Amino acid sequence: MAFDTDMVGTYGYCADVSRIWLCGDVEPTARQRELYKVAYEEVLYNMSLIKPGLDIRELSELSFKLDEKYQEQRYGVMAHGVGLCDEYPAIMPRGSYDDVIAENDGVLKSGMTLCVESYIGEVGGGEGVKLKDQVVVTETGCENIVRYPFEENLL
Repeated sequence: MAFDTDMVGTYGYCADVSRIWLCGDVEPTARQRELYKVAYEEVLYNMSLIKPGLDIRELSELSFKLDEKYQEQRYGVMAHGVGLCDEYPAIMPRGSYDDVIAENDGVLKSGMTLCVESYIGEVGGGEGVKLKDQVVVTETGCENIVRYPFEENLL
């Protein structure tokens, strides 16, 4: 089971988190663990890059490098802004920035709130994993403001 929240909450602020669970009293398959682990690693890796002053295009090019088998199904953004609006700026995954309009140019600033996300699946693979956490850019990096844990049994 999966969900992607996109909730508008108190004072109109948006919260946007994605999680996935394996339902029932069953053990995950090796394939399910692999998909979850890659999505988890992508989110954590990309969060580790976030810091004030970083150019958005540079962040895109430094972002997690997906295995070729996941490229066609990859998520459309590696991160996006969230606050009183959703999706600006859209920060594209590695290698896909040339197609994006210039309005997404700029630099990360302390106090910005971003959603860092991943979708991992293969064409025809039958399963996929979507994960996303929300962070605030701080003076030294970023702080994850999501308190809901990732699924240990899938890691």
